[in-house]
Amino acid sequence: MTAPVRFDAAWERACKLAGVAAGQGHDVVLVRDLSGRSTLLIDDRHDEIAPNSDQLTMLRAECRNRLGPFAAHEPVQTASAMFSADMFFAAPELVVLSPREEHGAGRVSMLERTVVGADWSAPGVDQEADSRRPWPRIALYGFKGGVGRSTATAILAQHLAEQGRCVLVVDLDLESPGISNLLADPEAGSEHGIVDHLTESAVGNAEGLKLLAKSSLTPKDGNGEIWLASASGTPRKKRGEEEPPYDYLAKLNRIYTDLPPAAAGGESRSFAQRLEDAISACEEQTAEQRGRRPDVVLLDSRAGIHDIAAVVLTRLCDRALLFAVDNPSTWEGYRMLFKQWQRQPDLARAMRDRISIVAAMFHSAGDSERLNALRRHAYDAFMDTLYDLPDDDIPEPFLPDEGRVDDAPYAPLPILFGNDLVGLDPQRSSGWTKLPFVRAAYRDFLGAVEQLVQDSHKDKS
Repeated sequence: MTAPVRFDAAWERACKLAGVAAGQGHDVVLVRDLSGRSTLLIDDRHDEIAPNSDQLTMLRAECRNRLGPFAAHEPVQTASAMFSADMFFAAPELVVLSPREEHGAGRVSMLERTVVGADWSAPGVDQEADSRRPWPRIALYGFKGGVGRSTATAILAQHLAEQGRCVLVVDLDLESPGISNLLADPEAGSEHGIVDHLTESAVGNAEGLKLLAKSSLTPKDGNGEIWLASASGTPRKKRGEEEPPYDYLAKLNRIYTDLPPAAAGGESRSFAQRLEDAISACEEQTAEQRGRRPDVVLLDSRAGIHDIAAVVLTRLCDRALLFAVDNPSTWEGYRMLFKQWQRQPDLARAMRDRISIVAAMFHSAGDSERLNALRRHAYDAFMDTLYDLPDDDIPEPFLPDEGRVDDAPYAPLPILFGNDLVGLDPQRSSGWTKLPFVRAAYRDFLGAVEQLVQDSHKDKS
């Protein structure tokens, strides 16, 4: 009995067949659809190939034979027979697998059609849009959950506000909101949340949403402020009326799709653009509240491989803090993401310039041996992926010195961990962010991120 062709083996064979097709001098795009089925698209617009030629007939048979169930219904197609070939051959999300050879084989590229995670390979941040926005956006992300990301976001927000800054915190962990519970004032929540903007804007109904509430951690002294854009809203009950309905899950189930143009002749609306619009609306409302623009925006991202995390890291932030606990699953996860970026060298260069590793949950200030091990693992992951790019003209970075905070992206910013942090209930512990053991645990982290904020402001000025 012949062994079935599985997903990974089928893709490897499809890549080899694409190379064979490109050997005739044509550019080839290998498309993998939502079910994992592969189609070879051959650019024959300058050297047309007859649809029933022996070359295409044999290639189609080989695809069906070698790819099994992962061969598309029409596994080989030509650009000359397509209605709009540039939708594929000039797609911005193309990933080049092998470059075009002069007087030789054509270029081989891949195009993924996926439901989740496509934006990990997105072209990257819109630098022009970034330059028009004078305040930095800092994303906090962890490949694994439960590493203290939301707690760090809350403490960082208060620290920056104590420096006199206007801080906007956006809760983007929509499946498991955390920062909202740490920062929200139970008596003064926002009427609407991020999910409301995503659902209402889908039908052109986002105007007038009240997305912000002042955080309970806003300092009592000075002019610093913390504004919170929660994942969920808190509907207001009017006098004489019943509690208004609020179906969070029904909204959540509808937000991740790309949408068709709002009007004939318009552009389609991607999830990435819709999330950008929601964050921009929060930023605009911050200015409307007190006539003051935000000085810094903190994006508390969804953990794991998820569309929100992909969009936030590759498109929506200026700096990204990647939380890491030193174990094999953490580094396997980050290597997987870094290798995805490595496929597009320009994106990889952009990402390595704006990410920093955060060493989360270290048990004591004297735990230097473990911190050095994490530093080495982070360095190795960066060297094997984001610093192993074609045409790089930079010298090989050095492993950062032991025992100090370094500004290299792979040099970990430490957050210490104490037993007193376990089971801490912010709602019952007034002033919890100012407790001595909390301040000691986050001291180096806060100082390093404050410097990143200052540097980002200089870059934008």
